[in-house]
Amino acid sequence: MHFKLVSDYIPTGDQPTAIEELTEGIHNNVKDQVLLGVTGSGKTFTMAHVVQNLNRPTLVISHNKTLAGQLYQEFRDFFPENAVSYFVSYYDYYQPEAYIPATDTYIEKETDINEEIDKLRLAATTNLLTRSDTLVVASVSCIYNIGSPREYGKFILELAAGMQIQQKQIINRLVDLQYERSDYDFKRGSFRVRGETVDVYLAYQDYGLRMMVQDNFLKELYYIDPTTGDKREEGDTKTSVVYPAKHYMADPKNMISTFNQIQKDMAKQVQKFKKEGKHLEAHRIAQRVNYDLEMIQEIGYVNGIENYSRYFDGRNPGDPPYTLLDYYHERYGNDWILIIDESHMTIPQVRGMYNGDQARKETLINFGFRLPAALDNRPYQFDEFKKMMPNTVYVSATPSDWELNRSKNHVIEQLIRPTGLIDPEVDVRPVKEQIHDLTDEIISRVKRGERTLVTTLTKRMAEDLSRYLNKNSSYESNEGERKNMKIAYLHSDIYTLDRQDILEDLRRGTYDVLVGINLLREGLDLPEVSLVAILDADKEGFLRSKTSLVQTMGRAARHESGRVIMYADRLTDSMKYAIDEVNRRREVQIKFNTEHNITPESIKKPIREKLIKNREKSLYKTGKVQTKETINFDSLTPKEKKQFVKQLESEMREAARNLDFETAARIRDRVETISKNL
Repeated sequence: MHFKLVSDYIPTGDQPTAIEELTEGIHNNVKDQVLLGVTGSGKTFTMAHVVQNLNRPTLVISHNKTLAGQLYQEFRDFFPENAVSYFVSYYDYYQPEAYIPATDTYIEKETDINEEIDKLRLAATTNLLTRSDTLVVASVSCIYNIGSPREYGKFILELAAGMQIQQKQIINRLVDLQYERSDYDFKRGSFRVRGETVDVYLAYQDYGLRMMVQDNFLKELYYIDPTTGDKREEGDTKTSVVYPAKHYMADPKNMISTFNQIQKDMAKQVQKFKKEGKHLEAHRIAQRVNYDLEMIQEIGYVNGIENYSRYFDGRNPGDPPYTLLDYYHERYGNDWILIIDESHMTIPQVRGMYNGDQARKETLINFGFRLPAALDNRPYQFDEFKKMMPNTVYVSATPSDWELNRSKNHVIEQLIRPTGLIDPEVDVRPVKEQIHDLTDEIISRVKRGERTLVTTLTKRMAEDLSRYLNKNSSYESNEGERKNMKIAYLHSDIYTLDRQDILEDLRRGTYDVLVGINLLREGLDLPEVSLVAILDADKEGFLRSKTSLVQTMGRAARHESGRVIMYADRLTDSMKYAIDEVNRRREVQIKFNTEHNITPESIKKPIREKLIKNREKSLYKTGKVQTKETINFDSLTPKEKKQFVKQLESEMREAARNLDFETAARIRDRVETISKNL
């Protein structure tokens, strides 16, 4: 099948040139290219055209789940007839196994898996093995171990109407594929048996497959609605292939030799500990491994089975894991495309994953909780990732030196926005009297119904400035009334969903000004903002690097009156670079608008309805659980009790996402205590 792009728009501005150059570069086997595209220039639209032109399987990597989700929706809309998949971490809540020697505290691995994301992950790998028109949008979880694609591809159940097969053979094969028998609770990844009929709820689809066996022949084969059991409109099928319910698969034929090798390594580790006088650790590792092997032998699974993945995969110590990228290489070799979105953020994240993972596991190994093989259940090292990269396009408004050097400065620029908007004008003003000057600038925008973003260096500065502006922002409106500006601040201590509420309230006009630090960069689309003020712009560092400055300044590029004011007493190298770069882009954009008689227009973007309405405010704000002891739990209605538990579970997940696992564990214990009384 071929990629077929569906859209009401056609490439405009410098999009056609970018599409042509990127396509030609990959046709000529240029290994690395950079698409330098300004905010709002339609980079995703450009890449969709490149994918259609090249007609190769594609992997798009983004540096966080939220942006990956946005890209997935966009590409899915562009390619409705093709296999567009989403591959991110499937944990709503993840507490990794860990040991804290200082307090002799062992923390067992605990997870809460999102079944919908698990389905999408399985659909991604199934599509890769069955369809060449597959595009996967992934987070950096794509560089983590998911098991061998060869083993996954071997574990299938091939069916054809009329074939000779016993019902027992189908059932046994489904169990091998890690589907669970559940005659009363039919859910994704399970199967049920009713007389001569076997129904399986495919782990990677939203529908089930019904098989009717009579006299050892497969008489009927069709797709069903898993809720009603009714035949789907497209139900009839002559043939079907059932793929595994989990990514990690192990061949039972090799199980004996695998167990023997694990036991040998366990014996070596026990002997090593005893020689060092660590008898507790020796006993601990022997007890742990023997228990794990017994569980795997009896039920095929144990919590933490991934720590033995090297044995089941047949890898040698130190060999790289099997990841999503191996599924591409297994089927297509190097004949696929890699797109790295916001590469200046994504590449450093890929580079840093390995070291953090190893430090935690080394502690577990040294204290007898895991065998050394646990180190091989890991993400890619950066060099391993680079070896797997095919023809690659780095997409960013501010590509780093690494991408530019890697591409040998093969940079395709996309500076023209379809709306004709140009990059904002930039002023540099002295720090003295900066707050009074800023207040005047904000008031002039408030009177015009426009919004302002102010970036500070610290959370304390954001809070203090918000407090000051709220107290000293009285102004006379156009109607002659005295009014006060409405200010909000935004930083990492604000609960994730609350942040989105604040941003939407800014767009609606509930707030006139938003004060923040490093959260006003990638992924924010605020067309009502006409002014971005950068305080302490001359404090050279991460928050005031050339990349950060250009990205922050881009937040004013969605408004036709966009302007950036930098408050500084000197011109740093980063400031000079950022100003020169924005001015260079402005010249190109103004020239294009003049030549094509284009009048810039501010973007008109509707505010989407909230997914969750009237949500209670977060309990988890600053790493502490506000348990609200004043609440009389017994006085709540059953419905209110369930809502309270759901809220606590949400706080638990938020704590885990912030890596505050001790707080997450305390909330978990509280949930368990409350749940017993429901």
